[in-house]
Amino acid sequence: MSELSVTTGHVLALRLFDVAYGINLAVAETLWAQHATGRSSRSRLTATPPKAMAFGVEPLSLELDPVTLPLDTLPPGWPPVEAVVTARLYDFGTVSLALRVNTPNIAWDDYAVLLNTVDRAVGQASGTRIWEKMLDLLRGVLAASFVKPTPSTVAEDYLIGVVQRFDTKFTAAELLGRVDLVPLLSGERRALSDGARADLLRQRFSYYADDLVVLTWDRAFIYEPRGDSDVADVLEVANAQLLQMRYYDELLDDELPRMYDMVEQTRSRLNLFAARRYAELAHKLTTLVAEVTELTEKVENALQVTEDVYLARIYAAALDLYRVPTVSRAVNRKLSIIRDTYTSLYDEASSRSSQMMEAAILVLIMVEVVLAFLRHGG
Repeated sequence: MSELSVTTGHVLALRLFDVAYGINLAVAETLWAQHATGRSSRSRLTATPPKAMAFGVEPLSLELDPVTLPLDTLPPGWPPVEAVVTARLYDFGTVSLALRVNTPNIAWDDYAVLLNTVDRAVGQASGTRIWEKMLDLLRGVLAASFVKPTPSTVAEDYLIGVVQRFDTKFTAAELLGRVDLVPLLSGERRALSDGARADLLRQRFSYYADDLVVLTWDRAFIYEPRGDSDVADVLEVANAQLLQMRYYDELLDDELPRMYDMVEQTRSRLNLFAARRYAELAHKLTTLVAEVTELTEKVENALQVTEDVYLARIYAAALDLYRVPTVSRAVNRKLSIIRDTYTSLYDEASSRSSQMMEAAILVLIMVEVVLAFLRHGG
């Protein structure tokens, strides 16, 4: 059997960052247009009718200058690999950076090697600053469009292998029988157990007989002869939602101990201003809950699904695989704790105010009694 070749395909490496509470996309588009290399467009799903599935707020796509990747292992005869660079900005504060390496006519085994080599070159352990340099550029040019910039270090990585055409036409079933996707999906060079292989290939999807999508936690393989990019876009949105939910989860993890400390400090100060301090603290917690609730609703509505059952299945599977619902429930539990706390603080503030009023009334009565006694005695 002749060796299979990829005639048209690419490797897509994504890294997503939380940069702000929100991004004013109109301002960002204007700022980028003023940049020397500024090229931008508003994104939409290209092959899916807007009524079937669409972005809640269309993100802003930006073209950056290409970069040369420092790849340590290349298939024989390959020149230095240049990656096309794009950025996508979401209104809820996420920046997604993408490096796209287009592949020439290449043997399947070499394609898998290239994908894993790209992963090592841009991964967190690579020691390179490719992503950071691109993010620094965006922070500098677009700073005025970032609403309440955050110093967050939360990031998500995802790697996608995309093939539009092999040298032979296949159905999805024939392709699975012809190529071994496990080295590409796992990044492992050693043979995996049967159970591990089955887990990697469990999340498989096809709409037509000749297309295939396989999802894992940090990688995906897409065989799409028609060349549309909707599946990759949907996977990016799911990763953006995971990133933001992780950020809010960590934010509330940091906030809860501070909240407990502030409550204890307020309760330990039994003085005339205790009621006011309770009210001020309750107001701070109310503001926090309102901000996080508003932002999580934006994130959850980032992609609106109505009629496209196939993309909806992939989207739901990706969210579940990336544990987005689990992290979202954790965020909601912590918000519930904060809501209960500020409700209790408001009740306690009201109780303290009532006690102060009662004490003031008693003092006034006592003053009246004393004054009446003095007048009677005089």
